[in-house]
Amino acid sequence: MKKVIVGLSGGVDSSVSALLLKKQGYDVVGLFMKNWHDESVTISDECPWLDDSNDAMLIAEKLGIPFQTIDLSDQYHSRIIDYMFKEYENGRTPNPDVLCNREIKFDIFLDIALNLGADYIATGHYCRVDRVNKDNNEFYRLLAGVDNEKDQSYFLCQLNQKQLSKSIFPIGDLTKKQVRDLAKKNNLITADKKDSQGLCFIGKVKLPDFLKQRLVSKKGLVIKINSDFNGLVRDISFTKSKQEELNLLSSSHSFLPENGDVIGEHNGAYYYTIGQRKGLNIGGFKEPLFVIETDVINNIVYVGMGEKHPALFKMALFVNSKDIHWVRDDLKIKNNQSLEVSFRVRYRQPLQSGTIYKYDEGLYLLFKKPVSSVTSGQFVSWYIDEELIGSGVIN
Repeated sequence: MKKVIVGLSGGVDSSVSALLLKKQGYDVVGLFMKNWHDESVTISDECPWLDDSNDAMLIAEKLGIPFQTIDLSDQYHSRIIDYMFKEYENGRTPNPDVLCNREIKFDIFLDIALNLGADYIATGHYCRVDRVNKDNNEFYRLLAGVDNEKDQSYFLCQLNQKQLSKSIFPIGDLTKKQVRDLAKKNNLITADKKDSQGLCFIGKVKLPDFLKQRLVSKKGLVIKINSDFNGLVRDISFTKSKQEELNLLSSSHSFLPENGDVIGEHNGAYYYTIGQRKGLNIGGFKEPLFVIETDVINNIVYVGMGEKHPALFKMALFVNSKDIHWVRDDLKIKNNQSLEVSFRVRYRQPLQSGTIYKYDEGLYLLFKKPVSSVTSGQFVSWYIDEELIGSGVIN
């Protein structure tokens, strides 16, 4: 009998995952990961780890499987929290959930499980994994979940072949409704529990309060850039090569204070991200204001009026060579090659169409249609049909 250790989070998805594995005849063990101690920056009624741990224990008891809690808060702090602060300080917007999966769930947690004699680990992610043979080699494919509304393959975009070979996603073929129905049918206490929001395994965090632990508040200017500002036009007719064209299209806007009008103050440019609407606390305009660029060196936040402001949109992005990750080595493209893909730059964004161009210094992704709020520090994942084949950090 194969042994599977399930990451029981105290939610309905991992609960049903454990239920299904037990019904399939696996030797199932439940393991709850405690990754956070400081509740001063969490909203206590929005996903407290203590309640989640208790729910996970009750689910294990209901299913008749062994249960254990492990404290990974030190590792989480060094691998995820430190990374977050560094990124925000540099004016980038990190995605801790992607890193949490790569560094915690499918690295540290996986090693612990294997050392406990497990053959596999399992989580409640809405995605699938299968195996294919190609040229006498076996490859594991990371596939989107059947439920398009809940597909979480994006959050697993940094996983490698070894990690996929040891992973099971029991609910990847189910919809959220089917998962909740199964939980109700089997009288699981998590059947109607709300999905957790916020940072991986921490809960809903008050981000400004969280960042203020290390990033000191400092007043700066909010400057409004008009949509007809001539510096927004990207004229590619002057470019001499495809690479030069892609470099121009993927580059960030570089505004100066004199390009717009001062309309207010903020408490720190690193608290804001491209496309952000809430938190500016500046009214009196006929359309909402959106962050279109941040300058953390000079502590300036640039905003534009309306969700159609041209500075919100780009036609390409760039990923440094060191930040490119291919799930399957056999699908890598070489320098000066291109590949048509589908892609997304954030969770739940409908898949977009584009073309990857690979060069020595990195990879460009050219969009078929303009994409809003492409944000440095976030992850882009790319697909062929329903298979996620690679990802990278947007530069």
